[in-house]
Amino acid sequence: MDFPASIEAVHERIDFFDPILYALTRNFLHGGVSYLSPYLSRGFITVPEVYQRLLQRGFSFPEMEKFVQELAWREYYTRTWFQLGDGIFDDIRHPQEGVQSQGIPLAVLEARTGIHVIDEQLAQFPQHGYLHNHVRMYLASIMCNVAHYHWSKPAAWMYYHLLDGDLASNALSWQWCAGTFSQKRYFVNQENINHYTGTEQRGTFLDFSYEEIPQMATPKLLKERGDFVSEECPMAFNALHIQEDLPTFIYTHYTIDPHFHRGELGNRILVLEPSHFRRFPVSPKVMQFILDLAFQIPEIQIFYGEYANLGISGIFRDHPINAHFQGKRESYPFLVPELNGQYPSFFAYWNRLKKYLEKV
Repeated sequence: MDFPASIEAVHERIDFFDPILYALTRNFLHGGVSYLSPYLSRGFITVPEVYQRLLQRGFSFPEMEKFVQELAWREYYTRTWFQLGDGIFDDIRHPQEGVQSQGIPLAVLEARTGIHVIDEQLAQFPQHGYLHNHVRMYLASIMCNVAHYHWSKPAAWMYYHLLDGDLASNALSWQWCAGTFSQKRYFVNQENINHYTGTEQRGTFLDFSYEEIPQMATPKLLKERGDFVSEECPMAFNALHIQEDLPTFIYTHYTIDPHFHRGELGNRILVLEPSHFRRFPVSPKVMQFILDLAFQIPEIQIFYGEYANLGISGIFRDHPINAHFQGKRESYPFLVPELNGQYPSFFAYWNRLKKYLEKV
């Protein structure tokens, strides 16, 4: 799947997306998913924008409920990030059960788990920068709950390669599968993989019942530990040219919205902080995707440096990534901004959100 950078191409993708087909087939490897996540993660489009565009096409809330629910997961994770800050990078509700190792199984890094469809996806992952959500869950189950690795290093590896890498959605999804942000761990077996990927493989380390798998010892194939090495992204940008009599609109790699103060005169700067990318590295492919999206904004300039060193009090959209920024902070575009407060679970949030959307 290609991910073009133009807003016209993204709008076309929304306009051809079928939320009814999505509800029926989304769990299948080749199901009717939207392929909008890289744009949503980068703030290039927003959840309210997608929702309104589908409403304008004539879809009712019941027809697109399943898709909206998946969008709500993204919002719930973002809200959790706002509330917990860096706490999302630690085991949230309780320690991960049965951890035996840190790092990543070498068999995963080298795409040789022996599960053919998983290995095919792993081999293509660095080039494509995308994995179907079910494949992500399969990998989390294998690494955390079968191989007994702590979730943090595998999550960092996956985030590094994902075009739709969102620190909250990534970390909290891994914690959901590992059972540290949910009431139980997520397990998969070979029968499930075969069903949703259209394969018929047998005899793998997952070819057991759901009762047997949690009791299994770590498969020998997954015991050898590896570590992925991040590749440094070359950064060479021109000096900034600031018109001091104009406002300055600030973007981050999570808030690249081409509609942000569109049509207003001003300086436009994408801030990429080295301290952030040292802590949370992304691949050169991901960085190029971020820049390709940013360059859709006319006259945008790139600042690779710390915001505090920019020396400008800018105007920016609120996001956990820029909690330390000084300037004029504008609200994050939640689907229903009125739903304030903390929610103990996703479905506590979803039930309130659903009632509001049904009423509207």
